[in-house]
This record gives sequence, C-alpha cells and structure tokens, in this order.
Amino acid sequence: MAAMDMEIGEFASEGSQKMLNHNEVAMSKGFGKSVIVVGSKSESLNSDHLNGPNSDLSCHSDDDANKAVDYDEDGGDYDSDDYMYDDDDDDENDYLSMQAQFDDVDLPPGVEASFSWLKDPVPGVNTQAGSSSLNICDLTNGENHAAATSSSTVLTGAGATVKEQEEREQEGKEDQVLRNFQNFKRFDTVDDFADHHFNSGFSGQQPTKTWAKKIQEEWKILENNLPDTIYVRVYETRMDLLRAIIVGPAGTPYHDGLFVFDILFPPAYPDVPPMVYYYSGGLRINPNLYDCGKVCLSLLNTWTGKGNEKWIPKQSTMLQVLVSIQALILNAHPYFNEPGYAKSKDSATGRTKSKEYNENVFILSLKTMIYTLRKPPKYFEDFVAGHFHLRAHDILSACKAYMEGAEIGSVANGKVLSEAGTSHRNEFKEAVAKMMNGLVNHFVRNGSKDCEQFRLPC
Repeated sequence: MAAMDMEIGEFASEGSQKMLNHNEVAMSKGFGKSVIVVGSKSESLNSDHLNGPNSDLSCHSDDDANKAVDYDEDGGDYDSDDYMYDDDDDDENDYLSMQAQFDDVDLPPGVEASFSWLKDPVPGVNTQAGSSSLNICDLTNGENHAAATSSSTVLTGAGATVKEQEEREQEGKEDQVLRNFQNFKRFDTVDDFADHHFNSGFSGQQPTKTWAKKIQEEWKILENNLPDTIYVRVYETRMDLLRAIIVGPAGTPYHDGLFVFDILFPPAYPDVPPMVYYYSGGLRINPNLYDCGKVCLSLLNTWTGKGNEKWIPKQSTMLQVLVSIQALILNAHPYFNEPGYAKSKDSATGRTKSKEYNENVFILSLKTMIYTLRKPPKYFEDFVAGHFHLRAHDILSACKAYMEGAEIGSVANGKVLSEAGTSHRNEFKEAVAKMMNGLVNHFVRNGSKDCEQFRLPC
C-alpha cells in the first residue's frame, strides 16, 4: 500500500508542478466573487480534531457492517444522510398537483391518464375492466406482459394510438437523458451549496494569504487532469467547498457504483490537508469508509503513514486525494485494508474471509446504487440518471453471474472475464435475489431497456 501511495503521489504532484510553473495562475469563472464564509452556526469545525487519527468518536462500531438490514419493496433500506436520504414530505401534494392538471383532459369514457412512474407494477394483481392496462406476472420467466385494452386503439390528434404516443415520448426522454449524460462535464462551477455537508464553514477562523491562490491552482489541476471516472463540482461563491462523485472501479465489488464525497478546504490549507466526508447512508462498505462519513487515509492525516503517504504542504493535491480514494480504498480486496489483516492475504483463511467480505460489500454497493438513483446529489442529477441508464444491464448481468458462482468483480460490460467458478454462501445468493426486482424496478423507471429479463419469479 505504501508503494501505491507513493506512485499516486508522484502522478498527482507532477500535474501540480506543471501548474506551478506558470508565471500567473489562470483564473476560473467567478473567482472574483469567491469568499470563505465564516459559519453562523454554534457548531464550529476544527480541522485538527476532525482530521486526526482518533477523530472517529461519533462513528459506529465495526460490527455495524455485519448487522442485518431490512429491505423495502424496492430492494433497499434508506437511512437518512443529508441530501440523499431526506424524506419526500411533499409527495402527496405533488401527486394532487399533477392530478389537478388532468382534471380537464378530454379522454374517452373508461380511459385514464397513465402515470407509470407513480408506483411499481404489482405482479399478479388483475385490474378491473375498462382500465388502461393489465399487468400479468409470468412466473415462468418473470417478465411482465401488458395486455392490450381499449386505450391502445384511441387515436391522438396526430393519428397515432395513445400507446404509440407514449412510446415516442419515452424515447424522447431517453434521448434527452443520454444527451445530458454525454454533455456532462467532469469539472464545473456551480452556485447553490445549501446541501453541502460543510456549508456552515469555520467559525472565527480566517484563511491564510496563500489560501485562495492555492485553491485556484487546485481547480485548474482538477479541470485539466481528472480521470474519466471522477467528477467534480466547485462552488463559485464558496471556494472552500467541493463535491465529487467517484465511479467504482471495474474488477472490484464496487464496480459501477457511484460514491459521493463532500470536501472542505480549511483556512490553514494547504498547510493542513482537506477535510473529506463520505455519504455512507449508514452503510459501512469499506474499512476506510466509516458509516459516520469519516474517510480513513494517510494522505488526509486520518491514518498513520510515512513520507509521501502523508499530506505534504505545497506538494500534495486534491487530485491526489481523489485518485487515492479510488485506487487505494475502493480496491478489489478491501478486507485487507483493515489493520493487521494484510498479513493473512496469502493464507486460505484470509482468502475465505476476503471473499465473504466482498459478498457483503457488493450487497451494500447495490443498496447505495438504489438510493443514489432515487435521490441524486444536487448538480449531478443528469450524470446519475445517464450512468445507471447505460449501466443497468451490466449491473443486473453481474448480479445474475454472481448468483451462479462467478467471482465478485469478474464481470465487466455484462461479460464474465474469469471462467474460474467459486461457491458463494446461500445468504449472499438470497440477498442478491432479494435486491434484483428492486433494481429492475428502479432501472426501468429510469428508462433502461431490456431489464425485465432479469426479473425473478414473484
């Protein structure tokens, strides 16, 4: 791990040095408006406390990762965690508002305006005669079949049936989702920071003279050097804040997942490292990612390290932090990230424990996918929708392959890369099966096609 730390440090530092060689620092849009905000809340942040190795007093026990979690009908559990997991208190009002919009719609008798996104189809439940559609659950292959009714013959003003019109509208929505995803920038500047974990800032602390200049340099390094699996948003009026999404690497139990981090540049930056908060949703998916949001990493001075493994003022960069999280934390065998476990890596017991840990992590990653899709972070909505729209089939293919014995992390782009089979615990297979239909429901609602083939019997 030390060698990997040094390698990533050299890569990121090289990009940083390239920027420092410029005579003047290039200014991004809106720098003149940017300020560091002194928090008005009574809770003030202290970088020494929160970034210290013993700063996890509010974290839950490691045993929390092994506790059973209840699933809802869509395959997920939803613990509240800032922006992603807020209750939708206004759902009923939104429904009534939409209903009111259709009060005067001129439809033939017996035909209802369809709101397929309001709730999932209930397999095996027959609708009454005269309704617009009938959902039948085929217990043989788990597919849903829509029985044609009178609504399919109702012509719209353009001469097309209601069904054809709905299909065209859905295709238009899918095209727009893909266009938004393709146009989504890896780095961009945004405005509203209200839902950011560190939005209250620091109380009574002023930044150093080099603070703003260093952050401007960081912005440029990120804009020019981000890999295509890390996306960043910075805030025009709050230079001390940053938000990032990291895509789970292929070949790991985190593949195709999206992991959200909020970052704060303290007033003493870069003499001290940035502060990083992980949106866990209450799930412990890695020894280095606590369910309370703490990120344990030598580069952040939240874990022990030597030399380039730790934060080096005027040399270490934010890019280095993000790449380190992706490469060193979200790796293929996270079990061995736990202190003292690495020495069992080559033993039969260690390999068994690692495989079981990967099984648990994959389930938690699937749950993270569901509630990130349900409540995406602000300014990343288009990216989240497009990502899961394109990756849904591959995610479901991986679930099916793992239930059949493929090694976790061995599936990429819907194909098993390693033919070597393995035996997974029955508990794992049952947990994946319990998640599958919920994943199908959410992916279909998000516009993904060819997902119904993965639906399991009712």
